Amino acid sequence: MQVPLLDLKAQYATIKNEVLAAVSEVLQSQRCIGGPKVAELEEKIAALSDCKFAVGTSSGTDAILNSLMSLDIGSDDEVITTPFTFFATVGCIARTGAKPVFVDIDPKTYNINPELIEQVITKKTKAIMPIHLFGQMADMDPIMEIANKYNLAVIEDAAQSITSTYKGRKAGSIGTAGCFSFFPSKNLGAAGDGGMVVTNDERLYNRLKIMRNHGANPKYYHKFVGGNFRLDSIQAAVLLVKLSHLDDWSEARRRNAAFYNEKFSGTVVKTPHINSVCLSIYNQYVVRVPKRDQLVAYLKEKSIGCEIYYPQPMHLQECFGNLGCKQGDFPEAEKAAKEVLAIPIYPELTDQMKNRVAETILSFLA
Repeated sequence: MQVPLLDLKAQYATIKNEVLAAVSEVLQSQRCIGGPKVAELEEKIAALSDCKFAVGTSSGTDAILNSLMSLDIGSDDEVITTPFTFFATVGCIARTGAKPVFVDIDPKTYNINPELIEQVITKKTKAIMPIHLFGQMADMDPIMEIANKYNLAVIEDAAQSITSTYKGRKAGSIGTAGCFSFFPSKNLGAAGDGGMVVTNDERLYNRLKIMRNHGANPKYYHKFVGGNFRLDSIQAAVLLVKLSHLDDWSEARRRNAAFYNEKFSGTVVKTPHINSVCLSIYNQYVVRVPKRDQLVAYLKEKSIGCEIYYPQPMHLQECFGNLGCKQGDFPEAEKAAKEVLAIPIYPELTDQMKNRVAETILSFLA
């Protein structure tokens, strides 16, 4: 029995007719950029996230980039984040000309350690960018306290955590802006790239809308140098179909996580640590194991999907060599990169499939 890390075909089979009808409607209208589907999705994502405003973007990466640019973050500025994340987080900071400033992670949650933030703040610091990794929100209260103390923006990288909560508050609703990704592997995934910025700041909202359309307002008149960050209508139509299933899919992921937690209880497998004040959507189910790389090879041999998120922290990436970081600077991120492994968690997994994954892992580690 093959068990892929993610099976989007299984998901599609359950909503095929809805998706085809929605896409056909857009094609018939030929409103392929912007239009009513994008507006409807923005309204629903804003409400879902307990925010007043939402701006669709061409990807989660562009959601981050648009947020940085709309907050006038650029050359000589500094943005605090962690090195244990997908490249887009740090790459967008660098693309604006700003300097990424790293702090280490909490070894339990893999999210930014708030206790380390204040010591790296300088006169050049403009923002903090916490990442809500693997479906669980970062510890936002102390982050916001620091941000308010130093008058800093907070950009929530919530690419993996739409609808997750911290003390009952939704991802994206606490900071200055929240950035979602609709990459196909996400809990709410499009049929290609897509993203969204949510905010409660009306002034920022208006700037985000202008910046996603080359900084033009009105058309052909450019007050700012923006970008082509627009969400297309076909992706919005697909996402509107999937949105009605999102809560059920996330709940299925939580049930699957509970299954694994029980199977791995009392073993050498370290299961995800979810803070008591958080509700995770388990975009990934990430364990820590000894002999990780050997286990990866074994699982692939047994036709079981898995993935390392992330094998190389950002401070050790060649393209960020100019930051002057070195091995040992962020030990918790580096240790996590050597031990973490994501295993299948998608909603359509059967108990038989989950059991095979767990038993195969345990047999290898015995």
